[in-house]
Amino acid sequence: MSYIFITCLYSQSDVIEWQEMSVDDENMAMLFEQYEELAEIAENPFNFNTVTKEQLEQLPFLSDKIIENILYYVYKYGPVVSKNELLGVEGMDWQTRKFLEHFIYVGPANEEEHFSFKRMMKYNRQELTTRVDIPLNQKAGYADYPENVLVDSPNKKYYGSSFYNNFRYRFEYNKQVYFGLTADKDPGEPFFSLYNKKGYDFYSAYLYLQNVGRFKSVALGNYKASFGYGLVMNMGFSMGKYTSSSSLRRTGQGITKYTSTGEYNYLQGIAATYKLSKRWDATLFYSFRNMDARVENQFIRSLKTDGYHRLYKDMEKKNTIYNHVIGSNLTYNGKNVEYGLTAVYNCFDKVLNPDYQPYNHYYPRGKDFFNTGVFYKFFFDKLMISGETAVDKGGTIATINSLCYSPTVDTDITLINRYYDKKYQSIYASSFGENSRTQNEAGIYLGLETSAIQNTKLLCYVDYFYFSWKRYRVDMAGTSGIEGVCQLSYSHSNSLSMLIKYSIKNKAQNYSIDDEKYVLPYIRHRARYQVNYSLNDNNSVKFLADYTNTGYWGQGTTNGFLVSATANLSHESFPVRASVSGAWFSTEDYNARVYLYEPGLLYAFSMSSFYGKGTRTALKLQYNYRKFLMFQAKFGWTHYTDRNTISSDTEEIQGNNKADIQFQLRIKW
Repeated sequence: MSYIFITCLYSQSDVIEWQEMSVDDENMAMLFEQYEELAEIAENPFNFNTVTKEQLEQLPFLSDKIIENILYYVYKYGPVVSKNELLGVEGMDWQTRKFLEHFIYVGPANEEEHFSFKRMMKYNRQELTTRVDIPLNQKAGYADYPENVLVDSPNKKYYGSSFYNNFRYRFEYNKQVYFGLTADKDPGEPFFSLYNKKGYDFYSAYLYLQNVGRFKSVALGNYKASFGYGLVMNMGFSMGKYTSSSSLRRTGQGITKYTSTGEYNYLQGIAATYKLSKRWDATLFYSFRNMDARVENQFIRSLKTDGYHRLYKDMEKKNTIYNHVIGSNLTYNGKNVEYGLTAVYNCFDKVLNPDYQPYNHYYPRGKDFFNTGVFYKFFFDKLMISGETAVDKGGTIATINSLCYSPTVDTDITLINRYYDKKYQSIYASSFGENSRTQNEAGIYLGLETSAIQNTKLLCYVDYFYFSWKRYRVDMAGTSGIEGVCQLSYSHSNSLSMLIKYSIKNKAQNYSIDDEKYVLPYIRHRARYQVNYSLNDNNSVKFLADYTNTGYWGQGTTNGFLVSATANLSHESFPVRASVSGAWFSTEDYNARVYLYEPGLLYAFSMSSFYGKGTRTALKLQYNYRKFLMFQAKFGWTHYTDRNTISSDTEEIQGNNKADIQFQLRIKW
């Protein structure tokens, strides 16, 4: 088991680097949840000799063809004895193998056992984790204010202390029974005081059963539901354009457990998937939960999704509405075909009616919503056709369809067309596209992914998108844009890997000058070079250079630069492992901001954006005591050279330095 600890420690950066260039402020929360889920799989990997299609589909970097080839390899050649055999799988390249190694182990082929309560109590695996973050600078929200000031401005001060703490308990048996409890206190929220007399601000619990009798899955408590291509219901991985093209064609995972500390993107209640026959699965789910929202005159003006309850205005929105969701899915999974039908009814106890703005004219409004959709996937030798078409209760359509041609096992050419009517309304839809909403968008995507050249992978795509109605910060209907990306990565055995990536996006946006407002093309260029080198199994280094150029057409541009280096250091004879990282950044404004990933604590997604001029350094230490105990500590320091205050409002820090320290303790038995 100690090998798994080491794998997870050093796999975390690999997992995130696979998606590192996809970061933007709007999808940071999604990446946080995705990181937690992948980190949990890395901590409890799959047995390669008994792995199932459903388990492999949880890894979004694997294509459908690679999954099929993995299962065929194990079936044909019998139990594997080493991870080195992964390269024997047809179409398996070095990079995919490197990622996959972190989520599997080689165990006996007869490891899976029928469910037994007695065996479960004897052979289970349990984990207890707690994390504490302590900021080393005082923010304005924690300062002392006179009583009369707080009466007039109650949102100037946080209710609680500045530290962050979470608590996780996990129970797992034989990949069949999962139980978990999560508690979370954000910075600024009271702890065992005021409105949190019971301690933490957020509690989450689940019981999840998998492959027990004819039940494929059963969930009680908090869970997630994702079906088809996300036009009706998707709470899983976002099908973003920036990932491997293989993940764009992946259907939803159905009912899955919810383990994250996020306080919005989940359902609460009961769900089950039942195997009607070898090929047919039926799913029913029901959810009832309180939600945060700004309510005025019995109208829901906005849904609050950040999970913070630390200011007076936050408490005014806490648990102000109820949400009922009931849904079903019927899926047929054949050898060369997969299709299904999904229906979801969603109801609030108050009428959803956002404050009117021209751009949100067609946003979801009403008390109840109904959506149904049909998805499909057909395989024809080297061709795969897939898609989904959905309608809402008003009869408005959203559809996405794709065609993938694979001339060889290591090359995919993907064409995706989508049309989401501006009037289409679904609360829990999330599908492929440029918009964060599955609404008001049409587009066509053409992508190429190939590893035909030894040790090299090429990913290129171009995406054209059109918006028939106005959007946030775009006061004009009928705008369009285009994005192009080219990424070339090289991996030489297990020691050296390099990546070069360039992207350009042209997208309309409001532009103001002399009290006049125009809509102009807003163009962003990004370039990245990254090199990783492993000195041996315990020591590695990474160097990264990032460049951003952005601006309105004909109005000048601004630039952003980032240079960083990271070293992972350890020795077999010394129980402490270290990760040291340093970065220099220089941007001319906020629009040219840069993003930095640095090694973080287990389950803690460590990605930040920077603008201005400064440096960032971080040190992470990890101590393992046998298989039982792991202790981690991380210190981070950001130094700015172009300002005397950092951030604003309640988050404002006086000075040009920002420092924080984190601790995490995990016990496994």
